[in-house]
Amino acid sequence: MTFSQLGLSPKVLTAVTSAGFTNPTPIQRQAIPPAVAGRDVLGIAQTGTGKTASFVLPMLTRLERGRARARMPRSLILEPTRELAAQVAEHFDILGKSHKLTVALLIGGVSYEEQDRKLGRGADVVIATPGRLLDHMQRGKILLSGIEIFVVDEADRMLDMGFIPDIERISKLLPFTRQTLFFSATMPAEIQRLADKFLHQPERIEIEPQSTAATTIVQRLKKVPDDPAGKREALRALMREIDVKNAIIFCNRKKDVGIIYRSLLRHGFNVGALHGDMDQHQRTATLDAFRNGSIAFLAASDVAARGLDIPEVSHIFNYDVPIHPEDYIHRIGRTGRAGCEGFAATLVTPKDVKAIKAIERILRQEIQSIDGQPEWPADSESSSGRSAGRGPRRGKSPGKGPARPEQTAASAKPNGNGHDCIPSSPPKEMRPQPQRPAPQAPPSAAAMQAPAVQPHCQPQPNRQAQPSRQAQPNRPQDRTSERSRVRGMGDHVPAFMTRPVRVP
Repeated sequence: MTFSQLGLSPKVLTAVTSAGFTNPTPIQRQAIPPAVAGRDVLGIAQTGTGKTASFVLPMLTRLERGRARARMPRSLILEPTRELAAQVAEHFDILGKSHKLTVALLIGGVSYEEQDRKLGRGADVVIATPGRLLDHMQRGKILLSGIEIFVVDEADRMLDMGFIPDIERISKLLPFTRQTLFFSATMPAEIQRLADKFLHQPERIEIEPQSTAATTIVQRLKKVPDDPAGKREALRALMREIDVKNAIIFCNRKKDVGIIYRSLLRHGFNVGALHGDMDQHQRTATLDAFRNGSIAFLAASDVAARGLDIPEVSHIFNYDVPIHPEDYIHRIGRTGRAGCEGFAATLVTPKDVKAIKAIERILRQEIQSIDGQPEWPADSESSSGRSAGRGPRRGKSPGKGPARPEQTAASAKPNGNGHDCIPSSPPKEMRPQPQRPAPQAPPSAAAMQAPAVQPHCQPQPNRQAQPSRQAQPNRPQDRTSERSRVRGMGDHVPAFMTRPVRVP
């Protein structure tokens, strides 16, 4: 099947041919015809399968007629990151150069002025991240009542980044008669609920089984010590012993991206850094330098894990095992694209075994080790839970937690009046020093008959003299007889009820 059989307009077919596209990918073959016909589409496909062109080409065909009015765009595309939004804008520049459409890129990290000017002239296509779009809406610079086509790209990444409430807020301002194109690499339950809410009788397209990696990627594990310095040394040794053309080193935290960048730079590697706290101009310059080969290695956070079209990335190194198993698929999806072979290595410490097992379950395959099958300790999974921040269970440490009934009962003694009383401790200076007990004479009969005197205890006239239930915890009690002895409120009678009443 060729692009001419998908219902695209002659202008779009000319642009496709000049761009060098020959045959459509599976997601493009199945998503473009219903999208051109105006139907809602739910597309599920792994990264690197051409999802961007599967909604850009139908939009170009449908937007050939008509013109956008000031501050009322005709189509809206939401992307989770700035890099993905800029990449979609590049697709419109390449494939829509003969359409003369106005494209407004609304992303953070840049000035509002140029974005406001494009919106004021009338933008046919708005490509935005949710946060910056909401900023323009609050400033009164954009109206969404004229949207004809609404695209949500990388919806699972939107969920991970916490953008779902923003998307729901934006969707409430869109016309009910809009066309919605919904694309995601994975389909968790929350994304399925969102798709059911947004889409109306969609054409569901699922190219690959959910949460799978490309077969052209060789995946390996590397056992490393659970020590930051040793882990960095193992990474450098692995990068030297493998023939690496260029590679992306993924870290879970922005702080670790800076540490890895400075470490590799200090040891003579041609490396750059990319993370979310960088200025947008720095991020764009770093990506361009990595694309054209000026830098061979890129230490990055997960902002580079989704949808970035960086051709011919030979290797992926996971310095940290990703927190979410789905992120592993997107990370290694930066290599092995367009039928090329790729290599992905993951550094694994003993505390990462549980996360690796979760990744293998979602991949439905076992990842081999570079040094043979790793021999992890038998209690590695349990130790990984403790190392992840979980302390000992509550109430299990000695000397803590509520006292047992036996200990409470032992500390309370009945006084001579039958009331429970715990004598107060004397001051520290009056406490006798521990001495060896001297032999004493046996008590006399009169002393044995005298009642014991308990200090700091006053008899309570309104309480009935009852034996303490805690004084003898091991003695079986007759609950029936105890209930029979209680009359009315028992010893819980309020004080005001015991006052004498004057009868007239």
